[in-house]
Amino acid sequence: KLRNSWRNLQIQPDKTQCSVCHYDMVHYGHSNQLRQARSMGDYLIVGVHTDEEIAKHKGPPVFTQEERYKMVRAIKWVDEVIEGAPYVTTLETLDKYNCDFCVHGDDITLTADGKDTYEEVKTAGRYRECKRTQGVSTTDLVGRMLLMTKAHHSNIEKNSDYQQHTDNFGKGPKGHSPWTGVSQFLQTSQKIIQFASGKEPQPNDTIIYVAGAFDLFHIGHVDFLESVYNMAQRPYVIVGLHFDQEVNRYKGKNYPIMNIHERTLSVLACRYVSEVVIGAPYSVTADLLDHFKVDLVCHGKTEVMVDKDGADPYAEAKQRNIFKTIHSGNELTTDHIVQRIIKNRLLFEARNQKKEAKELAAIQAVRKRNEQLKEDVPDEGSNE
Repeated sequence: KLRNSWRNLQIQPDKTQCSVCHYDMVHYGHSNQLRQARSMGDYLIVGVHTDEEIAKHKGPPVFTQEERYKMVRAIKWVDEVIEGAPYVTTLETLDKYNCDFCVHGDDITLTADGKDTYEEVKTAGRYRECKRTQGVSTTDLVGRMLLMTKAHHSNIEKNSDYQQHTDNFGKGPKGHSPWTGVSQFLQTSQKIIQFASGKEPQPNDTIIYVAGAFDLFHIGHVDFLESVYNMAQRPYVIVGLHFDQEVNRYKGKNYPIMNIHERTLSVLACRYVSEVVIGAPYSVTADLLDHFKVDLVCHGKTEVMVDKDGADPYAEAKQRNIFKTIHSGNELTTDHIVQRIIKNRLLFEARNQKKEAKELAAIQAVRKRNEQLKEDVPDEGSNE
């Protein structure tokens, strides 16, 4: 590992930080947290919990622990992953991995009995905070899968059903938590710049083009992109993302679950991706291949749907003899993820309500403590 190489050379990073992942699902909001954490130091170690720990403190995880370990490793700002990290972060944990401090988002994380999981490191002054990404949460993504509407797609007006979802999904009897509630994600050019590599292809690079929805970016996508990346000695992987309406044409139902803006950040965060084409044409055209000087076009084992005119979308690449089918060995699809959620619908709804109730209780406790502190402070005109 890179950190061990530094040790062997007797060179130590100036600041090593630890980010502990309470993720039951991995999405671009988590990637943004890790991007911010990495900018605070020189080496980012990420602790990921087991399924047992997630189930005990939060509820059923969407992705398995093995899936989450590999997905976090694929995020380009991560230097090292600690599997089976304890749910409560202690000074002992930080010292064990030579971490100067711990980083987490500005939302509160509580144990099953309602205690702050970072209380010890906060008290010791070894805690840093990064901003939570507005407009994305596991709660919202799960809700989209269960609600089966298209209101989350780009350029679609929000309807009353979706508004009711954003108002009520996971809402407990005592109201909304500011962290568990649903808000709207607003894409900005600055956010894309923060996620993009900014690297141009070099003369000796092999330019590889892949295209698809890459919806609910998951370990199946990661394994496929890793396999594509390993096709060349110096790969430059370009991912073409289809617009929401195009994805819905060939996927149906309420797909994609994530809109084009969200899918863009999800893919850009992957260490195997160099560039993303936002709104790529469904058919891989001669113009596209010539513009990007593509050497190789790859597709996975999933079925290739014909274009609107009935044409093979990879006909041009096949004619140039640069098309290759890649089998990553992972059969997981976005449909499988959705089926997991639907199968455990009641468990996920109960989990969200329980989580929100704990957060509201914590907020009320803080408010009560602050009010008590104000009462204990003597007035300026008193003789006390």
